[in-house]
Amino acid sequence: MENNPPLMEAIFTTPDIAPGLSFRHTAIPVPAPHQALIKVKAFTLNQGETRTALAATTRYTPGWDFAGVVVKAAGDGSTPKEGARVFGYIPEGSWAEYLVAPGGLMAEIPETLTIVQAASLPIAGLTALDCLQASGDIRGKRVLITGAAGGVGRFACQLAAIAGASVSAVSRRVELSHQLEKDGITTATVFKDMATARAAGSYDVIWDSVGGETLATALTALVRDGLCVNFGNSARETTGIHVRSAEWPLHRIRCIWLGREPLYPSTALLERLANMVATGQLRTPIDSELPWKDISKAVDKLMQQRVDGKIVLHVEKD
Repeated sequence: MENNPPLMEAIFTTPDIAPGLSFRHTAIPVPAPHQALIKVKAFTLNQGETRTALAATTRYTPGWDFAGVVVKAAGDGSTPKEGARVFGYIPEGSWAEYLVAPGGLMAEIPETLTIVQAASLPIAGLTALDCLQASGDIRGKRVLITGAAGGVGRFACQLAAIAGASVSAVSRRVELSHQLEKDGITTATVFKDMATARAAGSYDVIWDSVGGETLATALTALVRDGLCVNFGNSARETTGIHVRSAEWPLHRIRCIWLGREPLYPSTALLERLANMVATGQLRTPIDSELPWKDISKAVDKLMQQRVDGKIVLHVEKD
């Protein structure tokens, strides 16, 4: 008589079938010796994973960010112990009741942080922190952040301000100025688009997540020896740069592409972000919370660019 593996619910992509996602039962993953088994309590949506899931041609469980509880610690002792509240990310599969992850992709949640706050931090917070670290000392510098109303953008604006920069932001959302004030940034200038920001002056550092024409314009808005850190292409466009016609604006500037994945191991960086939230330095910009059964509603809201900051989904049984 066969022993059937224990099952869990998970969200799967459904290629060629609208709306592109469905709930299915599947086997609870079995952790390798360097992995912990985690009961997921909440996760958040990111543009990259969500767009990829909706365009999928194969069936799989999407998801990067998670916050939950360790059910079984790694056999080699490299993860937090059983019962620990943890948060982090994995390359794929967090939109589920259970997941497995190595210690380098997670950190323990401080007692004063909620599951929701922790779930909002991993990819968005790490990406913003990566921008900061790639830029060096930005005290007193003029820093412009595109896509500033999203999860990464809200964290990025806060981290730049904390680091002593003069912050400007690009977003079409008229309410962003008020939201940044709630985040503790009272002196930020918000522009409706990159062209308007370019017309207003030049910048020492630009953090860009939009790509396309926005990135091309951003490169011409840098001062001599300026730096552009690009970490995305939400416009889904090719960036065209006419170096000769641009003449002096493109002389002696630098552009760094961060790539698709956070620095590994990420534990120390996750702890740094969590401690900043715990001490009140950093605010987690939570747009809304929904049960995970409302995944389609959450995805629609994200794809229609109606999410300010992060949307968190609670993983609960009916």
